[in-house]
Amino acid sequence: MKCAILDDYQNVALSMAEWSKLTDRLEVHAFNRHFEDREELVAAIEDCEIIVIMRERTPFRSDLLQRLPKLKLLVTTGMRNASIDLAAAAELGITVCGTRGGGEGTTELTWALILGLARKLVLENEAVRGGGWQSTIGVDLKGKRLGLIGLGHIGSNVARIGQAFGMEVMAWSQNLTPDKAEAAGVQLASSKEELLESSDIVSIHLVLSDRTRGLIGAEELKRMRPTAFLVNTSRGPIVDREALIDALRRDGIAGAGLDVFEQEPLPQDDPFRLLSNVLATPHIGYVTEAAYQGFYKGIVEDIEAYLAGSPVNVLG
Repeated sequence: MKCAILDDYQNVALSMAEWSKLTDRLEVHAFNRHFEDREELVAAIEDCEIIVIMRERTPFRSDLLQRLPKLKLLVTTGMRNASIDLAAAAELGITVCGTRGGGEGTTELTWALILGLARKLVLENEAVRGGGWQSTIGVDLKGKRLGLIGLGHIGSNVARIGQAFGMEVMAWSQNLTPDKAEAAGVQLASSKEELLESSDIVSIHLVLSDRTRGLIGAEELKRMRPTAFLVNTSRGPIVDREALIDALRRDGIAGAGLDVFEQEPLPQDDPFRLLSNVLATPHIGYVTEAAYQGFYKGIVEDIEAYLAGSPVNVLG
């Protein structure tokens, strides 16, 4: 059987788990680049019975699945992948499995972005490398308000770190209860609008769904303070792209720390690559040693179980 591993950007997929358990039954090929061209992608994987994908790097919609007649098992990292058409996969007889694990990388990257924005780290680093010296004044975090949109596992971890910095932490989501906010030691915002209007840093920690897509649009961004920062390490479409670009261009907000985008990888001429008040990273929140080891170990286990006739971690 043939197995393709897609979007192995760092060339580490085969070293992160014991693929030797499978090599007597599988011919495994890892691709370390993203296929932008659909025809090129189909040509590369159309003979594969098993395909491994990393989160939402390559979407598997119905039209692509229908062009892969040999595909029997699709394995994704994580137990949720909005870019897979699970209904189409089921109709075509394709088993879709996920993996556990993930680590705390997204929490840590959220704070890297917050600190990078607050202390203008990119500008100051470029100044030093260019022979210059101090040129900006940093923003203090102590005493400022951190507004969290979403208080799940990651949001709660981000809250604790904000409290350690001496920040006042407020949270809001459509399902957040007073009891959960109290348990996390944060103030429950009476509304999304209150959180946006009163926070110095707004950080998003929600799952992408029909309810959250476009949750932060032009009107919401207008409610933010011109000195405030927006941080998004969840999913790009939660924030209206064009509205955010407009707010950044007219200095409606002070800046944005972004790890996620509607289109990934970003096009070369994308405004988010060019705006001086954007600190952007290439969706690396979950890209850590612990997360990758957990993901790829789970992938091998999923494939082993499928080949044994007892699939595990089945999605759908």
